[in-house]
Amino acid sequence: MRIGELARRAGTTTRALRFYETQGLLRARRSANGYREYEDEDFRLVEEIRTLQAIGLSLEDTRPFVECLRAGHESGDSCDDSIEVYQCKLAEVNACIDRLGSVRATLLAKLAAALEAPPGPCGVAESTAGRASTTEES
Repeated sequence: MRIGELARRAGTTTRALRFYETQGLLRARRSANGYREYEDEDFRLVEEIRTLQAIGLSLEDTRPFVECLRAGHESGDSCDDSIEVYQCKLAEVNACIDRLGSVRATLLAKLAAALEAPPGPCGVAESTAGRASTTEES
């Protein structure tokens, strides 16, 4: 299949496919007239790349999965390097969750403290009113 058909089938653009090619993730064969030619296995590689990017992996992170499929494995996550990428990404996600939990706890504490204090004017209406009367006098 040619690049346009692969792009349509995979739900991506020809530009993305060319980029994958420059990154060594996709290898197009060339026909006699110079057109890029792809096989069904290339469609599977593009699907794998797009699925992994959709769950937050970088394009470089997808490389071990692509190589695993190229090596003949039925699944891109059947190889040790792919498992390592999952483990690293999960550690990143857990660190983000921890940071967000800390931010949440701080916000909850500040809100609770703010709600315990007696409410007072914020001063916005007063400063705006003061400016309005000054302009009216001019």
